[in-house]
Amino acid sequence: MDRLAFTVLMGSSEANHPRQQLSNELANLSTIGFKRSFTNVMKSLKVAGPGFDSRFQPTNLVFDRVSLTPGPLMATANPLDIAMNGSTVLGVSASNGDLAFTRRGDLRVNSAGQLENGAGHLVRGQNGPITAPPGYVLEIAGDGSVNATSPDKAKTSVPLLVGRLLLRDASATPLERREDGLLRPMSKNLAAQTATPQGGAQTDQDIADGDVTPAITSGTLEGSNVTSFEAMTRLIDFNRSFEAHIKMIKDVSSLEETGASMIKAS
Repeated sequence: MDRLAFTVLMGSSEANHPRQQLSNELANLSTIGFKRSFTNVMKSLKVAGPGFDSRFQPTNLVFDRVSLTPGPLMATANPLDIAMNGSTVLGVSASNGDLAFTRRGDLRVNSAGQLENGAGHLVRGQNGPITAPPGYVLEIAGDGSVNATSPDKAKTSVPLLVGRLLLRDASATPLERREDGLLRPMSKNLAAQTATPQGGAQTDQDIADGDVTPAITSGTLEGSNVTSFEAMTRLIDFNRSFEAHIKMIKDVSSLEETGASMIKAS
């Protein structure tokens, strides 16, 4: 009975991380460019130390690998709104200055004249941050080129190239979610990754060029790729699984009480 209660309790506890992932996905149903995570895997590990040799503990392999499945596209006609095609990701600067990646493409010019996305992350160009000339209107081409045009001479002036977005193709590079919600290349050492939550400390990791040329679509935003009815179905399944675990623990407790009373009566 002790082994059964231990296994059921640990199984219920290890399911907390997938439930937290699912809750995060439900909270980001309307977030621009949000990407859901692949389902985590449960693995049984033998418990070391004194006790029964047949005692195993279910363990959740904690990682947050994201799925780059495209979300629904929304036409906005805003020249600074972009949607990444295929597995393209956009390089931005995290709050600590590290290079990170995102699929969020609602870009704008901040008070300092620099290009940033809706979350306030500075957009990186091939040669550093992209700065807009004062009074100029920015447009972004399909290859990531950022052109500035004077509104007074929009029809006669030649567009000025002010930078090129740092676009990378992640079709051959698994990505994981950082603590701040941005993306980074997943650690290749799975053993080290499972020992250190969230893949450990990694700084300024770039993505190697893939076989596909990264590209974007201007005037369009990509919605979240989380499906509401699928997420709600998974949440109901988690709740029923938790109820089954609690019922099992109560049944084990009842059997132990019954066995103790029988021994006492004899």
